[in-house]
Amino acid sequence: MFVPYVVKPISDLLSRYLGWTGIFEGPVFGLSYLSTGLVLSIMIVPIVSAICREVFATVPAGEKEAALALGATRWEMIRLAVLPRSRPGIVGAVMLGLGRALGETIAAALLIGSQVGIHLSVVQPGYTMAAVIANQFQEADAAQISALLGIGVVLFFITIVVNVLARIIVARTGGTLVSADL
Repeated sequence: MFVPYVVKPISDLLSRYLGWTGIFEGPVFGLSYLSTGLVLSIMIVPIVSAICREVFATVPAGEKEAALALGATRWEMIRLAVLPRSRPGIVGAVMLGLGRALGETIAAALLIGSQVGIHLSVVQPGYTMAAVIANQFQEADAAQISALLGIGVVLFFITIVVNVLARIIVARTGGTLVSADL
């Protein structure tokens, strides 16, 4: 339902007006990198917004009241007191949403089009590594299973790199890193 009514018109517009760039070039299909990206971005909005809401609630009420007492409007209080104090949590929420989007195998497998090949256009169907594993593992022979396990190892290392980068980014924005040790 989402693809014909939302992705198709967006794809048509991008292809018509920005097709000359090569990124949006070619015939528009419903299943594509673009549709996968749009759906995954919508899927992560609830988790990012819920975490941001909790982060905003952790800002001390005294700081908010102090900004208002100094004559700041509500927007100025948010901009000068809440957002700077919440920046590490917001960055962490976005990185967590990115991690969730990277882990969405089935949504990507259903929306990407499962077409083998490398396309430079985002309006063309493609294949993700996770979708290859999900779609081909049932019928794989021994050689294919070892190749699929190799893809899984590559995905594992990509996940580690993304998590390390997320920790570095959160640390650089002034956040404190909490260990999972209990």
